[in-house]
Parts: sequence; structure tokens; C-alpha cells
Amino acid sequence: MNPIQPPGGGAVRIERDSLGEVAVPADRPWGAQTQRALVHFAISTERWPPEFIAALARVKRAAARAHRAGGTMPAALATAIESAADDVIRGGHPDAFPLSIWQTGSGTQTNMNMNEVLASLATARLGETARVHPNDDVNRAQSSNDVIPTAIHVALAIALARAVEPALHALAAALREREQAFRGIVKIGRTHLQDAVPMTLGQAFGGWASQIERARRALVPALADLMPVPIGGTAIGTGLNAPPGFGTAVARELAEDCGLPFEPASDRFALIGAHDPVVAAHGALTAAAVALLRIANDVRLLASGPDAGLGELRLPANEPGSSIMPGKVNPTQAEALAMACVQVIGNNTSVAMAGAGGMLELNVYKPLLAHAALQSARLVADASHSFTVHCVAGIEADAPRIAAHLSRSRMLATALAPHIGYDATARIVHRAIDAGTTLREAALAEGVGGDDFDRWVDPAAMAGLPPR
Repeated sequence: MNPIQPPGGGAVRIERDSLGEVAVPADRPWGAQTQRALVHFAISTERWPPEFIAALARVKRAAARAHRAGGTMPAALATAIESAADDVIRGGHPDAFPLSIWQTGSGTQTNMNMNEVLASLATARLGETARVHPNDDVNRAQSSNDVIPTAIHVALAIALARAVEPALHALAAALREREQAFRGIVKIGRTHLQDAVPMTLGQAFGGWASQIERARRALVPALADLMPVPIGGTAIGTGLNAPPGFGTAVARELAEDCGLPFEPASDRFALIGAHDPVVAAHGALTAAAVALLRIANDVRLLASGPDAGLGELRLPANEPGSSIMPGKVNPTQAEALAMACVQVIGNNTSVAMAGAGGMLELNVYKPLLAHAALQSARLVADASHSFTVHCVAGIEADAPRIAAHLSRSRMLATALAPHIGYDATARIVHRAIDAGTTLREAALAEGVGGDDFDRWVDPAAMAGLPPR
């Protein structure tokens, strides 16, 4: 039987697996199973993200180290696999991992892609006379079913700890700085997109900062739930074909390698058949996205204009806003942040459905979980950082515009109600609207004394600042 041929022609070599011969491009480091997957899963353009590939290589390196320390693999072989994994973790051979996300639900093709690449690289280190086998050596005591979820935990935990958390921390700090800068600027608050009672611009920024700080705190339990890993459970959780203590040793190596307290799962069946910790971690990312989306939309509204909108905030002019309207500046950072957040919120549905996709002893949506969760982590981290640096840090207040809006608002009358009653206050508001007069003029016409009005209707005091 003729072997499966790669598209495009060119020099090939023949690789073999349990199903027979496969022609592989001569310059590629993968083997037969990766080539089969390229033919059989030519679906869309989504590929495994580099942070997952690095995490998978970390798992393989930790496994080789555990075998070497436990005496279950010759030291020279283990060292060659470790060295090959080092290359991948450092970003070497980026073209060696071409497979689509849309493959078998266990991620077997990508596990074998890594096994074949590391076997090829390790063989080159040892010399062709000592061929490293992708299954018997690189995948020794492992299954795709425990390796892939372990790599997902590693990749997602690193993303949360080293990218998402610092980005949210920096954004909250920038919002707190603006809170202090704007603490004395009294503005009109708004509910239902209508005028409400006064507040300070600093209070608005402080509220946003509190949302981000809450989202950041929610990462702590989510990160903790990712620390148990199912490695050592092999196919379904029993640990068949793994030496005693192997999972514990691999988890210990991962913890030392990543600086995170990974540990062997107390119940490996739960983390192979289901992925609740990933679903929960994505829930924390979604909560952050919800908060970020609200803030992005508030900033867009407050900066709307500059002539026919609210115009209370001035955003940095990072780039021309229009290809046809000269001088236009748009809230581009807020728009980019909003789109990223909508994608994260959409991903949450995918993650929830994928998390519920466990059937009996195996969840078969592992690649989708990896793709969606890691994309969401990148989006929250990168969009938050960009919004912080290119928008929040440069936001300015248009104090005259804010003061003008405040002075015209009839909702300042709310401060009269405790003194003259709701109904009398409502008459004053309607009189001011109908007659087109100021609130003060309408109040005086309804019998409120001028001194009383000035004492009672103090926007700064209404916003919680010391009375004037």
C-alpha cells in the first residue's frame, strides 16, 4: 500500500506507526501520527497557542526528569528528552506544531505531535543509532488523557499568575491614581442615562477601580483550583502503566519549574473525566471581562462628543479617528477593550458547554477548553494592559464642561426634598423645565428662601465633600 503523501510534493521520508507507512516532508521533525492529523484534521486556521505548546513541553520535561530520578528511564535518554523539551520551551521549532485545535477531543494528535518532535530532537542528540521512540520513551507512563489536562492547568495557571493578575493590578492602580487626581471635581451622576444626583469624578474612577480589584481577587481561588494536576492517572485515572509515585514526582518537578504549587490531584478521575477547575477559572476571567466592558462603555459615554456629546472626559489622541473626517479622535482603546471582553464572554459559553462534555471517564473537549481559556486569558491581560497604558493613564477631565452640566441639572433639587417635601420639590423641577428657568429661580418663585436654597443645594456636599 502506498503511504499517505503530504500535499505540495517535495522531498519526503517514510515514517511508520501502528497503521502503516506515512510520507513526511523531509525537513519536518514530526512523525507519522502528526502527518496523519494534518491530512485528517485540515479544519479552519486555529492552532494550539504557543503558551500551551510550551506547557506541554514542560510536562514532558518533568516526566523525563521524574523517570531519571526514579530510575525508570536510562539517564542519557531522559537527559536527551529534557534537552529537546528545553528547546521547545525556549520557543525553538515553532513550525513543528502545526495541528488544528479541531481534532480528537482528548488532544491525542497534539500529544503525539509533541512526542514525535521531542523524539526526533532527542534522537539527534543521541545519534541515529539510539532512536528515541515517541510512545515508548517520550510518552512513557503517560496518556494524552492525563497529559493534555495537566498542560492546560499549567498553561492557564501561568497565564493567570504572570499576565492576567499583573495587568489587572496595573489597571486598578491607574484608576486609583485618576481617582485621586479627580477627587475634587464634582459632576452630575446619571442613572437610566438621565441626570441624577451629584458625585465626584474621582468617585466614578474609584468605583471602576474597585470592580477591577474584585476581579483580581477572584483569580486567587481560581488559580488555587488549577494546582492539582491529573498526571500519573494515565488513561482514565487508575494510573495503569505508570510506576508508583510517578504523578507525584512530575507534579513536584512542575512546581519547581514554574514557581507555582502544583500537586498531584487527590482524585485523578475527576480531572480526566471533567474540567471543572478550568470552567471556574474561565468564570473568573468572564467576571473580569464583564467589569472591563462596563468601564469601557462608561469611558466612551463620558468622552462622547466633543461638541454634541457629554464630553466630560478627554481621551489621549493616539491616532487619527477617521479616514474621511479630519481632526476626529475616537475612543479606540475603549472599543478594542470592549470587543475583547465580548469575545471572552462568548468564550464562556463555549467553555461551559465543553466542560459539560465529559462522557463517562473522559471529557472529549480538551482542545476547545485549551483554546478558549487561553485566548480569554490573553485577551483580558493584553486588552487591560493596552487600555491602562494608552487610555487611562492619559485621561483628562474637561472641568468647564463638567461644571456646566452640573449647574444646569434640575436633579440638584433632590437636596430640597428633606426640607420642603417630595411634592413641593417636584413642582419646582417641573416649573423650571416648563419656564426654562434655573432651578434656583424656580425655587424662589415657589417660596423657597435664597439663603436656604444656597445652603441646602450644595453639589459638593451632596457628593460627600466637606460643605462649602
